[in-house]
Amino acid sequence: MENIRVLEIKEDIASRNNEQAKSIRAELKEKKICFLNIMSSPGSGKTTLIVNLVNRLKDRYRIGVIEADIDSAVDAYTVAEKTGVKTIQIHTGGACHLTCQMSYDSLCALGVDDLDLVILENIGNLVCPAEFDTGATANLVILSVPEGDDKPLKYPLMFEVASAVAVTKKDVLPAFDFSIESAEKNVRMRKPDAPVFFVSAATGEGMDCLVSYVEGEIAKVAG
Repeated sequence: MENIRVLEIKEDIASRNNEQAKSIRAELKEKKICFLNIMSSPGSGKTTLIVNLVNRLKDRYRIGVIEADIDSAVDAYTVAEKTGVKTIQIHTGGACHLTCQMSYDSLCALGVDDLDLVILENIGNLVCPAEFDTGATANLVILSVPEGDDKPLKYPLMFEVASAVAVTKKDVLPAFDFSIESAEKNVRMRKPDAPVFFVSAATGEGMDCLVSYVEGEIAKVAG
């Protein structure tokens, strides 16, 4: 064992990713394009929420949607069919997250010069997507009622990187042991200043406030 040397070689991948993310944000800011990254666990209602948001905003803004999945194009077809806006599907080749390079390639493939808002539906996962800055203007994190109000405690980074949190599926609240007060308290533990919206994309409850938030993010970029 005395003749064996152990070398630790570390490459700061995150640092390179973050630098590229800054460049993407700067480029989009110059073009006055808002880039909204939506993250959550699988089955939380991301696609349904996106469809609702887009249909409420598309008469006033030019919108494009990027759907990211490991495989299939189900969500892209759903969004395109139900909203009519420009939509593309990207596959991550098995990766559980999007790197900034994947994000940049997706923006180029979508074509953003004629858009005011780009919505990215990130991979369904409460861990990996939070570790990589996509270059987005804002991160909207979704927590659904069926998941439980304790998720911000179990997955801290996801809620720490949130610009805002939408608690979805409020219409099924009576069927689950879910406390609105606890959910908001737990989110505040991770990100004290993040606005929290309690919504139902199915019934439309609470969506007006969330739409106003997104419009505010678009206005910030438009300057």
